[in-house]
Amino acid sequence: MVRIGVVGTGGWGKNHVRVLNELQCLAAVCDMDRERADAFSKSFHVPGYASLDDMLKKEKLDAVTICTPASTHFQMATKVLAAGTNAFVEKPMTTTVRDAEQLIQAAKDANRALTVGFIERFNPPITGLKQMITEGKMGEPILLEFHRENRRGQNISDVGIVKDASVHDIDTACWLFGEVPKVVYARVGAAFVPLEHEDFAAILLGFSGQKTAFLVTNWVTPNRVRTLSAVFSGGVVDVDFVTQQTSIHEGAATTVPARPYQEPLMLELKAFVEAIQAKKQPLVTGKDGLNVLKVAEAVLASSKSGTPIYLG
Repeated sequence: MVRIGVVGTGGWGKNHVRVLNELQCLAAVCDMDRERADAFSKSFHVPGYASLDDMLKKEKLDAVTICTPASTHFQMATKVLAAGTNAFVEKPMTTTVRDAEQLIQAAKDANRALTVGFIERFNPPITGLKQMITEGKMGEPILLEFHRENRRGQNISDVGIVKDASVHDIDTACWLFGEVPKVVYARVGAAFVPLEHEDFAAILLGFSGQKTAFLVTNWVTPNRVRTLSAVFSGGVVDVDFVTQQTSIHEGAATTVPARPYQEPLMLELKAFVEAIQAKKQPLVTGKDGLNVLKVAEAVLASSKSGTPIYLG
């Protein structure tokens, strides 16, 4: 049985604990808040630690999922990989391109898997959309329009909306189109000032040929919105990430396929466990995490300069 530890049990981390427990893979929990670590330890009947070093030293783990603030990801993942343990890092993989490159090298040196929490790849309607693109059922994909909007979470303070939220849709666009963008143009800003980081972004990504992605992300809209409209040469596919409903528009006809709801995090972590068991590279690679960070930094640079940023 695969043994996995979770570091960071607040916010999203508590969901990692719950799902890994359901998968019977939860082996230990770690949180710098000793009381929280003890509470999860007691609830899930696994050892609890206030120090990642202690957990890595005392537990024989196959992997660690890192759900701490973004600014700590590089340090935490470096320790995990140095201990000879596979690493699952929540998005963003790191806060800088340089750190991401070093982390990829650390994974190579340790001969261990490094993956990033781009959960939308495992969201059933997105998996279905990827299959439609692969099979060419709707013709050529042309335009992807994403909306990811809601009020800002209170636990997000070390990065802005681009590296915290837009990265999901940047990765999804790259995955669906099967390439990284060639040009980035963006406007970002802060509606609720004073803020150290941006809280809204409008991003245009230009891929090869005519393929284009438009991303609207903000922490301003009161209601939670998670949608994607994919325009093909043969029709349009609308996706709601939250309800998991897909609407396929071809000519005057609209089809809404029936699909049972599946929790994306369960699918994501189950795939991670299976990759460890098979000793295979997970679906999301460290290179994917690096590519997304390069785009995210280009977004911020484009907004600052007011000009498009061309990627190599």
